[in-house]
Amino acid sequence: MKQKHFQVKAVKAVAPCKLIVTFGDDAVMDVDMGHLISRNAVFAPLQDVSLFLTAYVNHWGTGVVWIEDELDIAGDNLRAEALEQVGGISHERIWEWMHRNKLTLDTAAEALGISRRMLAYYRTGEKAIPRHLWLACLGWERFVAEGNSDEFKKAA
Repeated sequence: MKQKHFQVKAVKAVAPCKLIVTFGDDAVMDVDMGHLISRNAVFAPLQDVSLFLTAYVNHWGTGVVWIEDELDIAGDNLRAEALEQVGGISHERIWEWMHRNKLTLDTAAEALGISRRMLAYYRTGEKAIPRHLWLACLGWERFVAEGNSDEFKKAA
């Protein structure tokens, strides 16, 4: 993970299930791990607050660890969680949208009417995804699902 904004510089665990994470770009974000702990079996051991409070940054700064080689979470996932929890749109949504619709970087950029470079920035999390762009993704997907892909191309 080379992107600075996904690197983890520091983490502080706060009971019962909150992390305060400082990323490589000096952004400090809160991550409520509660829903991940309750919904994902892999994180179930973190219901033990004493274990949760042992969180530390791994050796490479790429994530947070509770049990070495067994229980951790990557920096990009932490940042995505933090963004989503405050109403933002994470880079993971663009990845999922492109995958779900079998779009390349070129075809996705064309569908959205933006440059390939700008879409790459959004997809890697280097730039925040504007709400209107995410709504365009959802609208495009719905339009195509209804069989209107030829009309969409004409309108673009």
